[in-house]
Amino acid sequence: MDNEAKANILQYIDGIPIQLKEPFDFNFLRQYGTVFKIYDTQSSGNLCFGCEKEGKRYFIKFAGAKTINDHDLPVEDAIARLNAAVIKYKELSHPSLIRLIKAENINNGFVIVFDWENGGSIGDLNPSLREHFLSMPVGKRMRVFEKILSFHAHVAQCGYVAIDFNDNSILYDFNSDKVIICDIDFYAKQSYMNGMGSIFGIRSLMAPEEFRCAGLIDEVTNVYTMGATAFMLLANYDRSQEAWPLNMKLYNVIKRAVSEMRVQRQQSIRQLMEEWDAGKINE
Repeated sequence: MDNEAKANILQYIDGIPIQLKEPFDFNFLRQYGTVFKIYDTQSSGNLCFGCEKEGKRYFIKFAGAKTINDHDLPVEDAIARLNAAVIKYKELSHPSLIRLIKAENINNGFVIVFDWENGGSIGDLNPSLREHFLSMPVGKRMRVFEKILSFHAHVAQCGYVAIDFNDNSILYDFNSDKVIICDIDFYAKQSYMNGMGSIFGIRSLMAPEEFRCAGLIDEVTNVYTMGATAFMLLANYDRSQEAWPLNMKLYNVIKRAVSEMRVQRQQSIRQLMEEWDAGKINE
């Protein structure tokens, strides 16, 4: 293998470094102002930027350049996926979802522009913020879970299923307690048939059917995802009774949600919410 041919290249945009597989002209970003943040390690084939213009900040997703973690997939695939995501942000608009401003073809690629959110990711890729989040009172963390649960009830009501929802998709603002979901690119219309064997996502939040080819991915799958999310936010992924910080009624509700067998789970996000609310009495 020609190692030199595979070497990444380093460019700078407004003084900020960006790694790529091939050089790319990012002059089109000037219309959005000055770049102050770059995310260049995503496996989606997208690049993300924080830009500021006249005191207004934007979060920008762009597909069209050869990124360093694109698994050597064609750039055209990343462009098509990002283009297909636009309708999802429109149809699933919600106070807990990052707000779409516009999307357009540009510079032989595709760009989506969102409002910038001040919160930081509380996922494993951001260990300091995650540790800070886990040190917060359990009541605050419980409200974060409830906002995520409410958003996914909205997702189900709109006829969608969450795919590739993960801890790094959750932004939390420690000053305002605002919760924002920042990535729904792979969400799909219900019901979705798993044609990959193991679909996109992190294992700790994925239901068993998400690892099976021809597995049905639907609202019952998302019940599992929400149960796993509760354990992630409230007990740092630990599913034991000893690690659970709330009452046993709520533990049993969430433990049921992550049942291996689909028929043993709550059969809708709404049912999970109702059981959760009932379990909070005297909490």
